[in-house]
Amino acid sequence: MILQASCSATAPHQAESRAAAAPPQPEAIVNHYADIAHAVYSDSLTTATALQQAVNRLLANPTETTLEQAKVAWITARHPYQQSEVFRFGNPIVDEWEGKVNAWPLDEGLIDYVAIDHYGEESAENPYYRANIIANPQLTVAGKAIDATVLNSQFIATELHELEQIETNVATGYHAIEFLLWGQDLNGSGPGAGNRPATDFSHTQCTHGNCDRRGGYLKAVTDQLVDDLRWMTVQWQQKGAARTALLTNPNQGIAAMITGMGSLSFGELAGERMKLGVLLHDPEEEHDCFSDNTHWSHYNNGLGIQNVYLGRYQRLDGSVLEGPSLSSWVYSQDRAIDNAMRIKLSQTVNQLYQLVESAEKRGIAYDQLLAAGNRAGNQLILDGVTALIEQTRQLERVVAVLGLEQIAFEGSDSLK
Repeated sequence: MILQASCSATAPHQAESRAAAAPPQPEAIVNHYADIAHAVYSDSLTTATALQQAVNRLLANPTETTLEQAKVAWITARHPYQQSEVFRFGNPIVDEWEGKVNAWPLDEGLIDYVAIDHYGEESAENPYYRANIIANPQLTVAGKAIDATVLNSQFIATELHELEQIETNVATGYHAIEFLLWGQDLNGSGPGAGNRPATDFSHTQCTHGNCDRRGGYLKAVTDQLVDDLRWMTVQWQQKGAARTALLTNPNQGIAAMITGMGSLSFGELAGERMKLGVLLHDPEEEHDCFSDNTHWSHYNNGLGIQNVYLGRYQRLDGSVLEGPSLSSWVYSQDRAIDNAMRIKLSQTVNQLYQLVESAEKRGIAYDQLLAAGNRAGNQLILDGVTALIEQTRQLERVVAVLGLEQIAFEGSDSLK
């Protein structure tokens, strides 16, 4: 289990040692940022490989035990990956790739059977809303013939994913795997996650039909996830494309770091993933909606932002990767601004951890918190939104003190 981690304002003895040290140069800061990215994606690859092994065991012997083990492996794999999302917005190579592995939300009826009374019959925006590729090796939708006889990684990734350029036709990545492991969460804003039976993958006691194709689909998308994470890990190696692009112009690299921090903090997490769900009181707006793992995903997003500023990342094995940081550079320019930034980051991580405690200690999951009428739960989410907005405002002061050109952060209509 990943424990709560935060960083308070700089202690006096730390301030003295930082004052005595020469401030790091942008190239060193950016290179260490790339080191952290490589470590985070490496850990994401390691945990995804463990998930792949757990899925293989499930498919070889579908029992409630092997299904539960695969679910645990999925949740474990989310911890490092969600800390990687801070690298997304400032780095085009990540942003263009990210939709393969973490696209959300999805119209799960594209993939498999759904409960119509919960999901609905159709969508005006998506003719493939209930295509159910697993049950239909060949089908025609809106005049388009689809041959899904062979459910391999190539077909799913290149033909099915974002079919007809519809963003909710998510066929690959963590959330497709999540749906296949948990099934739909039919509890609305009540307690409980998805409850797919292990027999959905059984060849001898098959439930809901097409168990061989369902297992084949799960294996294909899990294998694809591992391949995608392996590719991204390579991009952050010493000669990798992502690292090279940043080091070509270290000052622009610093801007990319801050863009990623601010965009995830403000538009994506505070807006699209948190405030919007409270405004709509819609459990479908929670990020990990099938597994009820959203509390950890939000917390790890916040932790990832803090990691980048502090130049610090705790790896899966417990070791800590530390080096030249944005914080140290800001400190050399304005100690008060740096101290305030560190405090805001710490407050945000601690506030997001309240979502974890709600789910893990009190048994109240994120989709219950955002329910209409749950004023205390709504406020707990909104307190996280406020903390994220405040840390973004402080990040804007960091931009000013470093003398950088104005940086635009991703926004969200929900925050207007």
